[in-house]
Amino acid sequence: MIGPGRPLFVLFGSSIVQFSYSNQGWGAILADIYARKADIVLRGYAGWNSRRALNVLHQVFPKDAVVQPSLVIVYFGGNDSIEPHPSGLGPHVPLPEYIENMKKIAVHLKGLSDKTRVIFLSAPPVNEEQIVQTLGFRGRTNEACRSYCEACLKLCEELDVKVVDLWTALQQRDDWKTACFTDGIHLSAEGSKLVIKEILKALREAEWKPSLYWRSLPTEFEEDSVYLPVSQDGKSTIKISKNE
Repeated sequence: MIGPGRPLFVLFGSSIVQFSYSNQGWGAILADIYARKADIVLRGYAGWNSRRALNVLHQVFPKDAVVQPSLVIVYFGGNDSIEPHPSGLGPHVPLPEYIENMKKIAVHLKGLSDKTRVIFLSAPPVNEEQIVQTLGFRGRTNEACRSYCEACLKLCEELDVKVVDLWTALQQRDDWKTACFTDGIHLSAEGSKLVIKEILKALREAEWKPSLYWRSLPTEFEEDSVYLPVSQDGKSTIKISKNE
């Protein structure tokens, strides 16, 4: 660990998380917004479902860690919702098991420390036609994503966990099918803008103490210095640390 200590945010999920630092993704945007305010750590695993996430949960988030996260943003559900394969292989997880897995994940994360906060991201919609055209497979439907999304929302209400309804948020755009994805599943830059908008809204509205909204957090080493760029009047310096 390096100092000074900042709040630690962990992004934990499947490909929507792993790819969130590329293509002007929402993870990269979040890291930029929280520069000098919080450390954003990526724990994304493309192709994973909630069952596999549960299997490594104690390794990724050990309860005896010296530093526990201030915030964990969790996304699983899209891969779980894929239709089961006759061979028994593949990422499908039945809806009742998905709910139970996510419940166990939430309970574990909330128990890491008194100040660890959790936000779940629900399954987003998909463009089924684009998936076939770009990836060449079927079995991932928007209707199934809706079912897993609704289950996630209901669970979060029961557990008092903040949740972002991505299935609804992305479809607020009339052109969501063509604008929000790179391949029908993974987010384009435009799709990521909608995701980060909803995450920031959740952080702003959360009644957490201390607040984790970026405007509420101090900027590291924000004090004035004679080594900052000199202003045009030649008598003062320009503070450039703030991300407005």
